Amino acid sequence: IAAAADAWARGAAALPEPWQPQKPVLPVEGRRNVLITSALPYVNNVPHLGNIIGCVLSADTFARYCRLRNWNTLYVCGTDEYGTATETKAVEEGLTPQEICDKYNAIHADIYRWFHISFDYFGRTTTPHQTAIAQDIFQRLLARGFLLQDTVEQLRCEGCRRFLADRFVEGTCPFCAYEEARGDQCDKCGKLINAVELKNPHCKLCSGTPVVTPTQHLFLDLPKLEERLEPWLERSWATGDWTANARYITRSWIRDGLKPRCITRDLKWGTPVPLDGFRDKVFYVWFDAPIGYLSITANYTEHWERWWKNPQQ
Repeated sequence: IAAAADAWARGAAALPEPWQPQKPVLPVEGRRNVLITSALPYVNNVPHLGNIIGCVLSADTFARYCRLRNWNTLYVCGTDEYGTATETKAVEEGLTPQEICDKYNAIHADIYRWFHISFDYFGRTTTPHQTAIAQDIFQRLLARGFLLQDTVEQLRCEGCRRFLADRFVEGTCPFCAYEEARGDQCDKCGKLINAVELKNPHCKLCSGTPVVTPTQHLFLDLPKLEERLEPWLERSWATGDWTANARYITRSWIRDGLKPRCITRDLKWGTPVPLDGFRDKVFYVWFDAPIGYLSITANYTEHWERWWKNPQQ
């Protein structure tokens, strides 16, 4: 308090010169370097005030605070653009998925500019850098034996000649008999549903009756990572600032044992899987989208690894 009062008495002229980072902003030896990302907003809607508050405002406030502290700060964000929701929106509006992404990325960027959100860079996930980095991570996992193949039963529409993502299927809920349940959840009883469990399923695109068909997919072999993950979590819980809820959920997953997690989907709109036998598939958005933080930084600067692979600074 005494230091603050003294600084106030000496006035603004006594303050240190504001830090002017180079462009692009890169880590600097001897300075505190801070990388900030907002959760990537999904591209298929027009942002409203709740999105601003829940997604970007807290990070923007922290970025402004860091700059006032003269910390070398980079703040990036961008639209999350792959996945079924984009395909669904494209069908609704009679556009291609790329046209939907181009339209709503521009809307998002304009709204954030209007709110004066202080991004150093606002990008998107449908870029060559996203493809390159996601496929590189995939190849590294494959080379180290962290992937496996398995057969999954999915609904396939012969009329549309495609496997149907959950959002493209409706039918009767097997739990409460609600007739407009989706392929992932019943909006009446709230229970999660596996699409193949729906009674009287129909394709939302052509109203045809899909059939259960086996298909091969790739899985991240999470049980193989448990031995490394547990000690890392212990260190992170001891030194980091995890919420009680995050600790509880993570501990419950570890306690119950990690399960293999599917990382591919039978879709067209996504990052292609670079492996023979799976080249007609794309990466599941849960695997692909977090890599967007890296690829958006890579679109900002070719030296992106100095931010993401540089624990010393």
